[in-house]
Amino acid sequence: MPQAKKRTFSGVVGGLLGLVGLSAVAGVLVTATVTPAIAVGGYAASSAISVFENMPSYLQIDKLMLPTEIYAENEDGDDELMAEFYDQNRIPVTWDEVNPLVYDAVLSSEDKNFYSHGGVDLLGTLSALAENLTSSGQRGASSITQQYVKNVRVQNCEREAVSQEEVEACFNEASATDGSAGLERKAQEMRYAIQIEKQSTKNEILLGYLNIASFGGDVYGIGAAAEYYFGVSANDLTLSQAAALAGIVKAPNFYRIDLPNSETNGEANGYAETLDRRNYVLYRMYTDGKISEAEYTEAREAPIEPKITPRAQGCSMASGAEYFCDYVRTVIENDEAFGETAEERTATLRRGGLKVYTTLDPDLQSTASEAMEIVPSSVDYMELGSSAIQVEVGTGRVLSMVQNTEYTAGETDDPNKSAINFNVRQANNGGIGWSAGSTYKTFSLVNWLEQGKSANAVVNGRIGTKQVKTCGDDVQEVPTDNTGQAGHVGNFEQSPGYVGTVKRFTADSLNSGFLAMAEQITVCSTNEVAMKMGVTRGDGTPLDDNNEPYNVLGSSNVAPIDMAAAYAAIAANGILCEPKAIDRVTDSDGNELPAPETTCERVMTEAVASTSAWVLESVMDGTGVGAKTYDGTPIFGKTGIHEYEHTWMDGASTEVASVVWVGNVEGRVKLNGQYENGWQLSRIRNAIWPEIQRAANAKYGGEAFPGPDDDLTRQQYSNLPNVIGRSVDDARTILTNAGFTVVVGSEVDSGQAEGTIAAQDPGAGRVIAGSTVTIRPSNGDGVTVPSVGGSPQDAESALRDAGFTNIGMQCNDVGGGNDDEGDNEGEEGERPDEEAADTPDQVTGTSPGAGESVNRNDRVTIQYDSTSC
Repeated sequence: MPQAKKRTFSGVVGGLLGLVGLSAVAGVLVTATVTPAIAVGGYAASSAISVFENMPSYLQIDKLMLPTEIYAENEDGDDELMAEFYDQNRIPVTWDEVNPLVYDAVLSSEDKNFYSHGGVDLLGTLSALAENLTSSGQRGASSITQQYVKNVRVQNCEREAVSQEEVEACFNEASATDGSAGLERKAQEMRYAIQIEKQSTKNEILLGYLNIASFGGDVYGIGAAAEYYFGVSANDLTLSQAAALAGIVKAPNFYRIDLPNSETNGEANGYAETLDRRNYVLYRMYTDGKISEAEYTEAREAPIEPKITPRAQGCSMASGAEYFCDYVRTVIENDEAFGETAEERTATLRRGGLKVYTTLDPDLQSTASEAMEIVPSSVDYMELGSSAIQVEVGTGRVLSMVQNTEYTAGETDDPNKSAINFNVRQANNGGIGWSAGSTYKTFSLVNWLEQGKSANAVVNGRIGTKQVKTCGDDVQEVPTDNTGQAGHVGNFEQSPGYVGTVKRFTADSLNSGFLAMAEQITVCSTNEVAMKMGVTRGDGTPLDDNNEPYNVLGSSNVAPIDMAAAYAAIAANGILCEPKAIDRVTDSDGNELPAPETTCERVMTEAVASTSAWVLESVMDGTGVGAKTYDGTPIFGKTGIHEYEHTWMDGASTEVASVVWVGNVEGRVKLNGQYENGWQLSRIRNAIWPEIQRAANAKYGGEAFPGPDDDLTRQQYSNLPNVIGRSVDDARTILTNAGFTVVVGSEVDSGQAEGTIAAQDPGAGRVIAGSTVTIRPSNGDGVTVPSVGGSPQDAESALRDAGFTNIGMQCNDVGGGNDDEGDNEGEEGERPDEEAADTPDQVTGTSPGAGESVNRNDRVTIQYDSTSC
C-alpha cells in the first residue's frame, strides 16, 4: 500500500473539484436509485442514471482470507493447534468481542453519519473535503460502507493472485484516483455500497469492515491488530489504544507502529505521525460526545507504547513435531484436493482458512522424540542423520515422525539444524533417500514366494561366483567372497555361507544366499515387487530403471516412509495403504471439505503375506535379536546395513509398523568405527526401534500373525550321505555340501579309530533337506562285543580274547523234573531227573549284546541257562 502523502494546495483543489463533481452526479444518481418516483430531468442526469443503473450492483463478499490451521490430537484426546500459515494475520472477532470504544473511534474519524446515511454520505463527504482543505483535518471522504466495499474488492482480487506483483495490482486497481478511471471506480464503489446497505445491517457492515481492514504489514482486522500492536484482545483495548488503531486504518503502512527505527514515525520521536493521527481521532470522539473532556485529556497525554507481539506461523510452531508438520504442509501444496495448480494450492494454504486435522499420535510422537535423543544432532566427523517413522497397519495413518536434527524452514549453516525431512521423498521436502541395505531383501523374499517357491527350499548360499539373473535372459556374474575387493560381495563377519533354506538366509541376512536366490528370480522382478509395494527411489524415480545385481542387497536409495508402508502391507496380510497424514479438512466454519484421497489395495496374496511375516519373525532371533521388544507382542522385522554407511531396522506388529534409519546425510563415513552415547553407530538403531515399537504395542496391541501357507513352506527332501568312519572335518564338509547343518556331538565308545565318526543322527537315507545332522566321533576306546555261545567258560574265554576284563555271569534257572503236572515223568519213574542233572549249561547271549560297541572296561554280562543255578 502507498504511504500517506503530504497535500499541496493544487492537489487539494484538484481533488475537491473532482469529488465535488462526482458527488453532484452521485447525488442525482443516489436520489434516483433510492427514490425513483422523484422525476429527474435533463439529458445529462438521465444519461448518468442510465450508466449508474447499468453498473453491477451485487458484490460477492467472499470469506475472509484466513490462516490455515493444522491440528493434532493432544494427550487428552482433544484437537490442539499445531501450526498455522497465513499471508494475512487475521483473527476474526464477533460484535461483542470488540471494545465499543473501537466502534466510536472509527466512526468519529471515518464516518460520523454512518448510522444515518444509505451507504454514501454526500454531506459528510463535502464536509470532510471542506475541513481537509481549510485546516489540518484528516477526515475520510468515503463512508465506512464504501471503504468496506473497497476492501472486499481488493481481497476478492488478492485471493486469486499468485505473485506479489498481482497483489499490488489488486490494490492499485481498487484505489485508482486519476481521471475517468478513478471516477468510474468511485461510482462503482457507491453503487455497491448502496446495495450492501439494503442487504446487511449497519452493525454487520461495521464489523465486516473492522475484520477485513488492513492495519499495516501483514496485520488485518481489529482482532489481530490488538494482539499484534498491544498484546491484548480487541475487547481489552484502552481508549488510547483504540484511537491509535482507528487512526492506523487511514494509511496502514504509514501509521504502523512496529518500525521502531523509523526516522519519521519511530520510537525515538514517540511515533510522532501516529501520535498526531491518534490525537485527531480522540478529538473527533470528544467533539462527537463519545468521550468526556477528562477522558480526552488523559488519553491525549498518554504516549504510544506498542507491545509488539508477533503471531507465529509455520512449522516452527509445532514443537516436537516440526517435521511431521512440514510433511503435512507439502501434502497440502502437492495434492489436487487443495487446488488444480501449485499456485492455487499455495494460496489455499496461506489464505484458505482451512482447519486440517492430522493423524499424529501424541504418545508415540513423544516416545519417538525421546528415543531419538540417543543420536546427536551433529558430530564433527560426519554429517550424521537419523530418522524414525511409524504408520498404522491397515490404514496408512502416519503416527509419528522424528529425526535427530532441529527443524528450520530454510537453508542454514548450523550443523544441528536441517530443513530436509529425512523420512520422506524429495517431493515432500525430503532428500533423495538412503541406501536400504538388507531391509530390501524382504522384496526378494516376497518375490520368491510369489513365484511359488518354498521358504524351506534349500539353496546353495556358499560364497563363490553367482550367475545372477538381471532381467529376462540376461545374466551377470557376481563374485561373492570375503576379500573386500571392489565389486566383490562379502558376508557379515566373513561368513563363508552355507547350503540352506531361504528362511535361514533371511534370519541370517546372508548376502551370498540372496544372490543365490537371484540365480532363480530376476533382479528386475524383485524391483517390480518393491514398486508394487509402494517403494520408489527417494527422488520419485522407478526402481526398475537400473537392475544391477547389487540392487538385491539394497543399493538403491529409498525413503523410510515408503519402507514403513511396505512392511505394514505385509503385516496387513497383503493390503498396502498409502501413507496418510490428514484425517479430515473443514473450512473456517467447520464444514467438511474433501481431504486428500489415499487408497488401500491388495498387493500380494494372503498366502505370500502370511508366509513372509512368518519368515521375518525368525529374524528377531537372528540378526534382529538386538531389536526385540520382549513385551509379548508378536513382531517381525528385518535389519539392514549398507557398506556400514547406513543402518536400518524395519518391522511391524499386526497394528503398527516402525522404521528407523541412521547414516550419512552426505559422505561415506563408516558407522562401525564410531560410537555415540555408548552405542556403535551401526547398532544404535537398536536403541531406538525397540523403544518406539514397545510404545506402539502398549497402546495399539498386536495379535499373532496368521501363520505360513502350507504350500509355501513345503519341505524338500534329499539324500543324507553316510559319514561313518570319516574324519570330523571330512564328515562336516560332505554334509554341508549336501545342504545339511552339522552339529558335532560328544565322543562315543567305538571300535572305530579315535576321531572318526562312529555315529550320525539321523542315519543315512532320504531325509528333509537342510536338516540338522548330529555326528559323534569315536574316542578309540570302544570294543565290539563278540557273538559268543557254548558253555559259560567258553564265552568268558572269547570275551577275554576280545579285550574285556570286567565279565559277569547271569544264570537263568531252567530246572526240570518235579512239576506238579508230571508232564516229564517217563516209564522208568526217576529217569527224567537223572537226564536233567546231566544237561550242560548253555550260553544264550550277553549284555551289552553282540555287535554293540562299548568301552573295553565296561562290564559285559554272560547270560546262560542252567538246571542248577
